[in-house]
Amino acid sequence: QVQLVESGGGLVQAGGSLSLSCAASGRTFRTYSMGWFRQAPGKEREFVAAIIRTGTITYYADSVKGRFTISRDNAKNTVLLQMNSLKPEDTAVYYCAADRGVVISRRPETYDYWGQGTQVTVSS
Repeated sequence: QVQLVESGGGLVQAGGSLSLSCAASGRTFRTYSMGWFRQAPGKEREFVAAIIRTGTITYYADSVKGRFTISRDNAKNTVLLQMNSLKPEDTAVYYCAADRGVVISRRPETYDYWGQGTQVTVSS
């Protein structure tokens, strides 16, 4: 089992940057693909970015491509989401998730473990 704890959320002005971190427990972190999702009030949870076990392949939602970067450090059991050029529409609760599957997925139902989420608010 993997426990995930996100941090780094907050309030930022449009055009600014934030870096989210997800710390994972356990010795099996390197066996999971990792993803970031977000959920705004009244909306469904949506895919943001994902990274495979080795960190060599990443996948982004079109809405964040070129602005967000996902990375991982298997030695430190962490996955990061660097968010630049933030927009008000990026406002949401951001969740880290772990997937035991061998391919990265944008579907939340394929992920096995979830963090509690961290709020990101972008003011205009």
